[in-house]
Amino acid sequence: MEALIHSYSGSAADTYEGPAYGPASIYILQLKSTEQDTQVDVYLHEGPGPSGAFPELPTDPRVHTLGVGMTSVTLSWTPSPSVTKTSKHSKKHNYKYCVTVNRKHNFRNVCAARKESRKHRERGRKQGRRDKQEKDGGLLKTWQQWDMFEDDGSSAVIQADFADPACVCREVESVCTVSDLLPDTQYYFDVFVIDQVNRTSATYTGTFVHTHTEARGVVTPLRDGQVQWVTLSLASEGQKRFSFRPRGGQQNGLLTLHSCNSTKAKVTVSSRGHLLSSQEVGDQLAQIWLQGGPSYLIQLQTLDTTTTPKLDPERSKVCMKMQASSAFHRRGVPVLPVTLQLKSFNKLRSCSSVTLAWMGTEERSLYCLYQRQISNKPDVTDRCLGPESRPASERVLCKYFQELDPRRAVTTAVIEGLNPGSMYMFDVYLMRRWGLPIKYHSKTVRTRREC
Repeated sequence: MEALIHSYSGSAADTYEGPAYGPASIYILQLKSTEQDTQVDVYLHEGPGPSGAFPELPTDPRVHTLGVGMTSVTLSWTPSPSVTKTSKHSKKHNYKYCVTVNRKHNFRNVCAARKESRKHRERGRKQGRRDKQEKDGGLLKTWQQWDMFEDDGSSAVIQADFADPACVCREVESVCTVSDLLPDTQYYFDVFVIDQVNRTSATYTGTFVHTHTEARGVVTPLRDGQVQWVTLSLASEGQKRFSFRPRGGQQNGLLTLHSCNSTKAKVTVSSRGHLLSSQEVGDQLAQIWLQGGPSYLIQLQTLDTTTTPKLDPERSKVCMKMQASSAFHRRGVPVLPVTLQLKSFNKLRSCSSVTLAWMGTEERSLYCLYQRQISNKPDVTDRCLGPESRPASERVLCKYFQELDPRRAVTTAVIEGLNPGSMYMFDVYLMRRWGLPIKYHSKTVRTRREC
């Protein structure tokens, strides 16, 4: 007849020990997986007393945290009595500690950790890279650590089917520092003491730690449509951070940037940790279409790191004009003119008038023309100064223009009432309600002396 002596159901480890069952002539061990295919390690010991095949755990089997940083965690645990005894009587270490780290959960035994290790190893092989476990939330250390590990001579008794998990620490010391972690992330740490001769192990009570948040600079919120003047200096790390949230619950917006000097800068836009755009900003106006996020993080930093601020403080600074707006009604970046050059016609130039032409766009926009009489030595108008900084007396005209064919989008203006033989500087601004005004290149023209 058949009698049930012991049963267990779970996913950890179970031990049964007892005297021989008198009526039994055959002992049957039945293993059944209730959820999915799995692997089980079984060890049988016959005879009185402890087998000595498994490492001993200390009275306090918990893993303790000594220190936590942004990218590293230091752990400690009470040494195993098996390791302590071996170290006293022999220089040959038959025991090793194996520390694992993952972002899912703690492992109850080395068998479960080894299975997870194999899963990530196979996934890394299929995708052609071995660090895939970091993106998927698995073990962070590369599997090459196991391949590079050299045992102290006892590895000859370890069979090919018995391998440690991907250990971030594999030492006989009871202290381990795990590095290369991500800031503001929760990790689970487990410590196993492994008998390399008997191919057995014992599991400490694991712990979990949340790494510190990455130290970041101040984030300045941008108001919708407000023009922001930004100065970046290499002496102050050369970077600034801004946040923008489109109004009305919409997720679209337009970011416009313009560098006011010859030094270039880099702008990086992200939303919820996902990079959306990264590009350089120089002499040309930069327009970035914001789409798909309720809020955006904008980071500006200098690119000219070769100039020493002490030697040339002006060149080590970046002056930039920036605006974020959610008022733009169309999807995508607005169209800019084909060229920002102004053209004057020599044949149409007289003693009191000049004729100018410039390219427009297929969108109906407002163009404003300004003039200023200058001396024989031409001066340069700051390309970041908008029409709001110009005196009203310098404004000649403002007119709307639109041409659906970009190749024919040319408009002209005749400026009269000028003094003979005088030099004038003309500036044209493309006015937009959803972005920064676009300034055309200044044009200097001298009227005729005699007509």
